[in-house]
Amino acid sequence: MSTPDAAVTRNTPTPAAAGTFWEGRSGLIMPVLITAFSLFFIIGSIAMDTGDADFPGPGFFPTLIGVVGLVLAAVITVGLLRHPERPDGHAAQTTRFHSDFTSLGWAVLGFLAFAVLLPWLGWILASGLLFWCVAHGFGSRRPVFDILVALFMGSVAYLAFDVALGLNLPSGILGGGF
Repeated sequence: MSTPDAAVTRNTPTPAAAGTFWEGRSGLIMPVLITAFSLFFIIGSIAMDTGDADFPGPGFFPTLIGVVGLVLAAVITVGLLRHPERPDGHAAQTTRFHSDFTSLGWAVLGFLAFAVLLPWLGWILASGLLFWCVAHGFGSRRPVFDILVALFMGSVAYLAFDVALGLNLPSGILGGGF
């Protein structure tokens, strides 16, 4: 005679990697992506023709971001290999994965808006819009605070790259040009 709990357990799908090395280690996809982007930045900055640019030069920050990305990917990988994230309660699990497509949509559409509107809005306003969209997608419900932080961070980035490094970022309507 079987119990009702045994029937539920038999009908519940098991995770795809159950019982293998990969169980609880699906998060290793993220370090692979971070490594790929980091190597792209490093190789791109090495291949960049900078002429006789002074230090730090235009290749410094992409290289720095690439190195930090590689270190971050290594730390995440070691953490996941040492402590896999096994899901709790396989019996209650009805799907193999869960994705928050609303948050992803806010981030992707924010980036697309940034890319399209950058020449007209300029760096500060376009990056502020991108920051606000990503913050909203991640669940922030303080739009005024998010806008103020976004404009501040966009201004700091503009000053760092345009003024300090001499790179020409679009100023858009704040600079009087379109």
